[in-house]
Amino acid sequence: MFDLTGKKAYVTGGAGGIGRAVSLGLAERGADVAIVDLAVDTARQVAEEVKAKGVDSFAIECDVTKEDQVQGMIKAIVGRWGRIDIAHNNAGICINEDAENMSYAQWKKVIDVNLSSIFLTCKEVGKVMIAQGKGSIINTASMSGHIVNFPQPQCSYNASKAGVILLTKSLAVEWVNKGVRVNCISPGYIGTAITQRACDAWKESWKQQIPIHRLGTPEELVSAIIYLASDESSYTTGCDVVVDGAFTCI
Repeated sequence: MFDLTGKKAYVTGGAGGIGRAVSLGLAERGADVAIVDLAVDTARQVAEEVKAKGVDSFAIECDVTKEDQVQGMIKAIVGRWGRIDIAHNNAGICINEDAENMSYAQWKKVIDVNLSSIFLTCKEVGKVMIAQGKGSIINTASMSGHIVNFPQPQCSYNASKAGVILLTKSLAVEWVNKGVRVNCISPGYIGTAITQRACDAWKESWKQQIPIHRLGTPEELVSAIIYLASDESSYTTGCDVVVDGAFTCI
């Protein structure tokens, strides 16, 4: 079960954090993985780690908010492997700023990276998968698409991730009879570079609020991605898998 041998995948934001962990997890199940990131030097390092698992991998520098670059990224992957079976659209950012002080440029940057890029990548890889008659798209949303985080102010992040969840469901329904499954995961507080930059008071508050009283690790998300990527989830589409240590249960 959950064998991905021969599958062709890409991961955006693949150079670190969740993206790196997922890339390695897909490779361990036999998938070839393209590492997509603006930090191309780090992406190349991750690609070497992936290749050490005995599969093919390469790095692609791409700004996923730019339509032409997304088109070029998809073209490069298809040019190398001939198809794309698994797409993990994972790139994202967060800006913590009080709403009354947030500039429109800050708002737009978060929406562009977290939501508009998901549309662009889904649209372009969706064309490939529809032509193939099969494919699995997995978007990274967040528990922040379900709740309002506290104490940090992040209205743009929350709005963007709520948008990812409903975009995922919309595409799942549109493409359900075209062989393309579209799902998302909603991580809770995960120990990545983004969360580690937070002040100690915020992190302590988060741990107190989480019923399991700790942050998750990127590796603890991998199994959910493997399931959604695999043929074992053939009846699963339009689903949002929440992995948050029960945070959204209270």
